[in-house]
Amino acid sequence: MKVKETKLKGCYILEPSIFEDERGYFYESYNENKLAEIIGYKPNFVQDNESKSTYGVIRGLHMQSGEFAQAKLVRVLEGKVIDVAVDVRPGSETFGQHVAIELSAENKRQLFIPRGFLHGFSVLSETAIFFYKCDNFYNKESERGVLYNSSELNIDWGIPLGKEIISSKDIELPSFNEVSN
Repeated sequence: MKVKETKLKGCYILEPSIFEDERGYFYESYNENKLAEIIGYKPNFVQDNESKSTYGVIRGLHMQSGEFAQAKLVRVLEGKVIDVAVDVRPGSETFGQHVAIELSAENKRQLFIPRGFLHGFSVLSETAIFFYKCDNFYNKESERGVLYNSSELNIDWGIPLGKEIISSKDIELPSFNEVSN
């Protein structure tokens, strides 16, 4: 497995070693001990989530706060997305900065997103199936979010203007400046 820490401390891109032959392929998609070695602690993933979306869908930017904050290990089972993590950890040197990584069924990359980050993704393929492990259970009262197109973040979602599909809940989220001040 190849591991690369992004410019955001604690946020890692994981690229598996893939073994292919005439039958197909095999790779290890998750190993608790290897991930613990990378991130410095053993994550206790307690919930798996999966979503299917069509081209142009942007989900995010979301997080949970307080005692229900979540670290996530995300990947794409079908299709292609741009996955985005935004550092909102108070006092972080990279507060307000983001990484945008292409994840696909083809490249089989994963992104580890620690607690204290907003997260979202946009679908670049006709459809995409997105899968993620969480180290804490969902709690509606702890849910927080920021508008996907906050000018302060300047995120390129890879979707042409007017082709975005945003939920009514996400379109009503506050801008980054409204929640960071």
